[in-house]
Amino acid sequence: MSGARDRKGHLFWPLVVCLLLADCTTKRLAVEHLTPPYVPHDVLGDVIRFTLAYNPAGATSISFGPHSRAMLIALTIVALAVIGGLYRRTAPGDWMRTLALGLVSGGALGNLADRVLSARGVVDFIDIGVGSYRFWTFNVADVGISVGAVLLAVLLWRDEGARAADAAPASSPGD
Repeated sequence: MSGARDRKGHLFWPLVVCLLLADCTTKRLAVEHLTPPYVPHDVLGDVIRFTLAYNPAGATSISFGPHSRAMLIALTIVALAVIGGLYRRTAPGDWMRTLALGLVSGGALGNLADRVLSARGVVDFIDIGVGSYRFWTFNVADVGISVGAVLLAVLLWRDEGARAADAAPASSPGD
């Protein structure tokens, strides 16, 4: 059993650490090379730009007013605890679920580090859009969280559908 558990950890922990390091490194580079904030730097025309921004609110600029920083730190810690519970309940061979949980965890830790270390907010710098029609600015951690959350939702939905099918009463030929 411990060997199987170790295999799950061999995917989860390196993924969390790599995503966290990639996020912290790219944020540091953004702060060093894209200053001053809010000045776009074209990468692929105006479709992909790097624009240093600080987000004191949550994803898509969700705010809790003057208590946003503390609330978002607390919510992230709760989310990481929930993810930890899902990780413990994940079967050792379920590498897709392990992958999804690792992506969400690594991204959450990257943004948590920013929130804890800086009152300015999370460093965002990836700016995608056309002309004045822009997606919100984001970072590597946000990509991990988004991809991991979508994958996890699909996997949980699929698992729930399979459980519902298993629990459904078998129909008889006369039905």
